[in-house]
Amino acid sequence: MEFEFWWLLAFPLFFALGWLAARIDIKHLISESRTLPESYFKGLNFLLNEQPDRAIEALSEVVRGDEPETVELHFALGGLFRRRGEVDRAIRTHQSLLERPDLDKEQKLTALFELAQDYHKAGLLDRAEELFGDLLDTAYSRSALEFLLEIYMQEKDWHQAIQTAQRLGRESSLPYHRQMAHFYCELAVGAMVRCDPDAARGHLEKALEVNRGCVRANILLGDIEAAEKHYSGAAKAWRRIETQDPRYLHLVGERLLTGYRESGRPQEGLELLRGYLARYPSLDLLNVVFQATLETEGTDAAYRLVRDELRRNPTLQGLDRLLEAQMLDTPVERRHDMQLIKNLVHQHTRRLALYRCDNCGFDARQFHWHCPACGGWETFQPRRREETEMAQMSHD
Repeated sequence: MEFEFWWLLAFPLFFALGWLAARIDIKHLISESRTLPESYFKGLNFLLNEQPDRAIEALSEVVRGDEPETVELHFALGGLFRRRGEVDRAIRTHQSLLERPDLDKEQKLTALFELAQDYHKAGLLDRAEELFGDLLDTAYSRSALEFLLEIYMQEKDWHQAIQTAQRLGRESSLPYHRQMAHFYCELAVGAMVRCDPDAARGHLEKALEVNRGCVRANILLGDIEAAEKHYSGAAKAWRRIETQDPRYLHLVGERLLTGYRESGRPQEGLELLRGYLARYPSLDLLNVVFQATLETEGTDAAYRLVRDELRRNPTLQGLDRLLEAQMLDTPVERRHDMQLIKNLVHQHTRRLALYRCDNCGFDARQFHWHCPACGGWETFQPRRREETEMAQMSHD
């Protein structure tokens, strides 16, 4: 390929065209910036310097008019109000947007979605529910459904929550079977409070249909059977937990012991729990078996049980139980010293004897199916903090 000398003339021409285009863009930008009020730039400067209060004052001056170019600024300002907790101002900002005749369809939907969020943040759930309902089958449908699900859970409207979760699952392709199973369990709990065991069983059967691994459903089924003094049926329901997730067996340890005692087979129940403890070590299960062994077989048997378990799974809470067993046989003159040691160990075990939410890190003394902090379902580890931390250390 031969070099063409006319290319040398083309290079300066291309450069000149590029320079001219840049000059035109710069002039256009300068002319546009001159049309913006000074308060706009003051507001941006305050935002960059992390002075949101002064930024809001400056930007509020800009949006007092109804010029088309201030629409996006209205949205930004309304969102800033809501994040800062000034929900009344956010509502007024988004309501004024909806009243404007120059908004296109997409902007009206956005304003409606922002206003619905304002109502939700303000706790005006009925108004928020209505607006989110209007946003279904629009570009905001999925987000609206997520907010609606949260509202129905707050209102404990479990039937609506189930229908919303079903639709969310279809539109998002995400599994909501775990949440739906708990919604059915909540309906079952309500039926149990109303002394309607048949309705409760129906809800729990549906819970197991949508999620065969729903441990809570079998726990409640066992509770219904035990309330009707059908202890064999109750034990059968509780034992099914082993096939679902044996980590949750400690939740029914005391129930199983009581059921076997009521049916005249206390030793069989104790042996069942000892087998669970051997296969699925658990501090909560150890506490149940320890107390039962102490009551039925005496101090020596209880001491041996805890000692062997401590050798197999060394934990501070296990040591606390061992010291408790030792104190029962300690001479009176030495019991005070043993009590000091036990109290010291117990103080450390209290901060470890907690359940933790995997979603938000919330710690609780009692196990929760629904996190009180973040609202997640089945986000609590079924083991105490000490057990989970020991398991992580062993894996590391």
